[in-house]
Amino acid sequence: MTARPPADFHARARAGWGTPPDFIMTLADACARETQAGVARRLGLSGSLLSQALAGKYPGDMAKLEEIVRGALMGEHVTCPVLGEIGRDQCVAEQKKPFTASSSVRTRLYRACRAGCPNSRVVKERS
Repeated sequence: MTARPPADFHARARAGWGTPPDFIMTLADACARETQAGVARRLGLSGSLLSQALAGKYPGDMAKLEEIVRGALMGEHVTCPVLGEIGRDQCVAEQKKPFTASSSVRTRLYRACRAGCPNSRVVKERS
């Protein structure tokens, strides 16, 4: 059995994007240093999502992916009205969590994410 040649994540990004945005090149750098599967696990995403994003073919919410990469891999922060300064990736993760009354902090986070926080990407539910 012959070993597969290492993936050239930078070439894949340039082929898919032409001139890739900085967060895509940061993602390619991380995949080249580790593995695509390792980076996907660290970001809480699937390997196939990363593959599609690097190739410029991801049909999902690219802005959300950008926030996750900027927080987890590029060290960008936002100011949360409940937790203070947190990574953009943590902000996105907190917004996805369901309501729970078992923790006062979780309750405050859930409400803040839905009450006009400037960092929130939560779509308001219709009444």
